[in-house]
Amino acid sequence: MSSEAILEVTDANFDQEVLKSAQPVLIDFWATWCGPCRALAPVVEEIAKSYQGKVKVAKMDVDRNTATPQRYGVRGIPTLLVFMNGQVQEQIVGYVPKETIEKALEKLA
Repeated sequence: MSSEAILEVTDANFDQEVLKSAQPVLIDFWATWCGPCRALAPVVEEIAKSYQGKVKVAKMDVDRNTATPQRYGVRGIPTLLVFMNGQVQEQIVGYVPKETIEKALEKLA
């Protein structure tokens, strides 16, 4: 993973980084072997840069962290979940254009 704008979230730090966050959090559930996940990565990176300071952007590798995706019913990847005040506000499954993600985030801004 490349960007310093994107946080690596694990089962261990999820509650602290996401549920207790003062800002909205966008999490990208992904895996290294997933083609659409790799295609979505640059889009998520752009979002992280353009929303820096307003939205926390994080990624979670579903192969290395299984508890959290199970807890939120993540069955297909990529799945993007938007959390606000510890609750899921939006769920986006599959590869989507940047505008779709921005619309979901604008609802919370």
